[in-house]
Amino acid sequence: MDKAQRKAMIEAWKNRSPEMGVIALRCKETGESFLGVSKNIPAEFNGLRVKLSGGTYPNKRLSGLWKRYGEEGFEFLVLERVECEDPTKDYTSKLEELREKYLAADGKAEKIWR
Repeated sequence: MDKAQRKAMIEAWKNRSPEMGVIALRCKETGESFLGVSKNIPAEFNGLRVKLSGGTYPNKRLSGLWKRYGEEGFEFLVLERVECEDPTKDYTSKLEELREKYLAADGKAEKIWR
């Protein structure tokens, strides 16, 4: 790969539109949902699987359910996607606002963490 190709690939990566939105882990057995926001949904789901499987996730309720029912006992859902129009813009407040809407609508839902 020459310098021009490398530079073009780096620029394309910097300007990519990440997949972001409101996510949920729903326990199939209890119906409880754990909602979060993500600026990179595939990476977030992967990280959650690793931390929960390793027993290192700080949400004790979620960790306990995961330990009891395992990964197959959960659904990984994207409740709403947010279109990224500007990769340099911070979408945190918009994502958190959407999560609050979903928390209010589901009585069995809580935040994944914080």
